[in-house]
Amino acid sequence: MLPRPVSYFWQTAKMRASRLLTVLMLLQQRGRVSAQVLAAATQSSVRTIYRDIDHLSAAGVPVWAEQGRHGGFRLRDGWRTELTGLTASEARSVFMAGLPGPAAELGLGQAMAAAQLKLLAALPAAAQADATRVGARFHLDPVDWFRDAVPPRHLQAVAQAVWDTQRLKLRYESWQGVSERVLEPLGLVLKAGTWYLAARRAGQLDVRAYRVAAIESLQVLQQRFAPPPAFDLASWWRASTARFEAGVYTTNARLRVDEEGFARLCAFGPRVAAAAFSSAAPCGEAAHEGWVDVEVPIESVAHAVRELLGLAEHAEVLAPHALRHGLRDAAGAMLARYVD
Repeated sequence: MLPRPVSYFWQTAKMRASRLLTVLMLLQQRGRVSAQVLAAATQSSVRTIYRDIDHLSAAGVPVWAEQGRHGGFRLRDGWRTELTGLTASEARSVFMAGLPGPAAELGLGQAMAAAQLKLLAALPAAAQADATRVGARFHLDPVDWFRDAVPPRHLQAVAQAVWDTQRLKLRYESWQGVSERVLEPLGLVLKAGTWYLAARRAGQLDVRAYRVAAIESLQVLQQRFAPPPAFDLASWWRASTARFEAGVYTTNARLRVDEEGFARLCAFGPRVAAAAFSSAAPCGEAAHEGWVDVEVPIESVAHAVRELLGLAEHAEVLAPHALRHGLRDAAGAMLARYVD
C-alpha cells in the first residue's frame, strides 16, 4: 500500500477543523443539540460527531452530554467562544447579503452598518480589504423601472411585529374593498420592489399574502402568538407564488405573428414567452415572410384585448372568437375617435 501524500493529510485536517467549528457554532447558537442533528448538519456520521465532541473537550471546550429522550450535547451555561472562523468567501457573502436598500427600508440601516464594522474588526487584515470591496462593486436595486422607491408607511411597524410575534389590527384595502382584520404576522417578503406580509387571521390556519402598501391604518396589539412550528417562509412563498401564477391564466389564445409581433409578445412575461417559443409553427404561405402561429396563455378576454392591442398590425388573433371580436370592437372604437 502506497503512503498517502502530505496533501491528503492537510485536506483531512482542514475538513476536521471546519467540522469542529461548525459543531461549536451550532452548540453555541442552538443550545442542546443531538448527535443526529449535528451529523446531518456536518454531513458526517454520528460516530464522527462523538469523536469531534471528544476533541472539543480535550481542547478545553466545556461540552456537556445529557442522556434521555430529549438529550444531546450542550455548552456550559454562559460559555461562548470569540472565534468566528470566517473565510474570505464567507465574509464576502455576508457583506453581499447585507446590501443597504432593504435594510434601510426596514429601519435597520444603522444597525447593519454597525454590524459590518464589528465584522470587519473581527476579520484578518487580508480579508478586510476583500470584504469591503463588495459594496464598491455590487449594488442591489430591487425596485422596478419608473416606480416609487419610497417604502410603505407601515413597513417598520409591521417588521417589528413580525420580530416580536405580536398581533396586528389593521384596515386593509383589497380588490373586495376596505376591511378590518386582526392578523398574526409570520414574515416579510420583498418581491420586485414590493413588500408583502405573510400572515394568518387570528384563530385560523391558512397563511395568506398581504401587500404592505395596502395597509391603511395599523395598531400593534399587546397580544403575542405562537407561530406555526413547521412554517417555513421561503417554502411557503415559493408555493404561494406558483399557485398564484398558475391561477392567473384561465385559457389560451392562438395568434399569427410576424417577427416584430413575436418579440413584443415575448415581452409580456416569461410564461407567455415560454409558450410562444414552444408552440411556434410556420403558417403556410406567409411563412416565408416570417409569420408563425403560436398559442399563449391569457388571463381573460378583456385583459387580453388590452394587452394584444400593443401588437398592432404585427399580429392576428385566430381564436377564441370572443377575443377576435373584442379586438375588432376596440380597434373600431379607436378608428372612430380619430376620424376627422
